[in-house]
Amino acid sequence: MPERCRFTFIFNPEADKGRAARLEPWLRGRVCSLDGASLMTTAYAGHASEIALDASVRSDCLVACGGDGTLHEVVNAVAGSDIAVGVLPLGSANDFVKTLGGSGDAGAALQDCLAGQRRKVDLGYVSFNGEERRFFVNSLGMGLTGRIAEAVKRTTWLKGELSYAHALFSVLVGYAPLKMHIKITAPDAVFEMHEPVFAFSVSNGKIEGGRFRIAPDADPADGLLDVCILKSIPKLAFLSYVVKYLRGSQIQDPKVVYCKASSIEIIMAEPDVMHMDGEVFESLPGRIIISVAPAALTVVSP
Repeated sequence: MPERCRFTFIFNPEADKGRAARLEPWLRGRVCSLDGASLMTTAYAGHASEIALDASVRSDCLVACGGDGTLHEVVNAVAGSDIAVGVLPLGSANDFVKTLGGSGDAGAALQDCLAGQRRKVDLGYVSFNGEERRFFVNSLGMGLTGRIAEAVKRTTWLKGELSYAHALFSVLVGYAPLKMHIKITAPDAVFEMHEPVFAFSVSNGKIEGGRFRIAPDADPADGLLDVCILKSIPKLAFLSYVVKYLRGSQIQDPKVVYCKASSIEIIMAEPDVMHMDGEVFESLPGRIIISVAPAALTVVSP
């Protein structure tokens, strides 16, 4: 039987467009100095999920060492179990750790993983393409934000928040609002929208793209998801919304629908791009159902 360990660190050297690889010697040295800890390195897309699934039977805590995409893979391997998940933020945006109140500094974040408190948080649960199902821990986006995530993946020569700013403006040039039928089940009402949508986001965390406060009222432990929908506007008008999204003040704008929800159903008129925690899913057609999975994950937070 494999030896049991307290911590398994799952390191993605491709995080932050491959720049995380430079931290491997430091991380390996720190992990080797710990009792009951091991370090596993991913070699391909999806490998973090495979490592997490295997390590979950012999570890008390899995630490995702990478960006939000690495965390996304680990979460999808252990969602619904009692194993704890920590985050060592080595990616471009590191969005969810900001909602947890964690540090962007790798050394401080490592101490948070080792000594932080464990608590339950919700997850988003998505059914699409009629059969595929996935969890997200921070956010989901379609339309503008889905295409921005796609552009960020293609832009290897920029890092961090600059890559998101560049992607935003490059996508905006040829963008048109997305025709969607949306049904939202809120705590006190059910309502529907059938109109073009400029930007559609469902969030468990507060921040997306490094600094954009897409869901400023989000609480990952309230048993609900936060929906933020920007209705159809002229492309040039969106530039004035960039500052609002950075501040989180867009939720007071009359063109924005912002609410808490337990489930959201979308029917797409045409296939489009979705991101979940920055991971890109292309050409999604038809009916997509998003729901909350309350207290489905144990996280380590400061």
